[in-house]
Amino acid sequence: MAAKKILMICGDYCEDYETMVPFQALLAVGHSVHAVCPDKRAGDHIKTAIHDFEGAQTYSEKPGHNFTLNATFADIKADSYDALVLPGGRGPEYLRTNPAVVAMVKHFFEANKPVAAICHAAQLLAGAGVLRNRTCSAYPACRAEVELAGGTYAEIAIDAAHTDGNLVSAPAWPAHPAWIGQFLTVLGTRISH
Repeated sequence: MAAKKILMICGDYCEDYETMVPFQALLAVGHSVHAVCPDKRAGDHIKTAIHDFEGAQTYSEKPGHNFTLNATFADIKADSYDALVLPGGRGPEYLRTNPAVVAMVKHFFEANKPVAAICHAAQLLAGAGVLRNRTCSAYPACRAEVELAGGTYAEIAIDAAHTDGNLVSAPAWPAHPAWIGQFLTVLGTRISH
């Protein structure tokens, strides 16, 4: 397996686990991952948030870790990457308003490159107009965005993931094993024991 070059687009208040865990897991299996955020450079950090399920009608939010970016957004050329990872949290709600981010997301779908999106990342996919006739999972509160964007919402367990062609999606961080596993399959990554 050749190592893949993967782009991760983050924003302040992206969900902590949904940023850190795939970043580290993809590095651990030998891929190169560039984590970027609009208007930030390599070495800058984003603030993350920890979303938890504590019995309220929606998730709770606590401050997460500062996550250090390892690439500069302004230097990124989407066509030089093999795949895209989009963490959830609150970051996608403003990332979807950035024309450069939207263009990058569209590139990966137009080129049929692997895309992993989790939780609220569906807001960015909807904003980029790439969900028409696709099935996508997301945090349940994002069902409306998926459906209004012309997609079908995959109503699956919180610890499950769904693959539709090049798109691997999941409802939230409890799905990491399924989500990352399915993404590695789409990437063509083989792990042997």
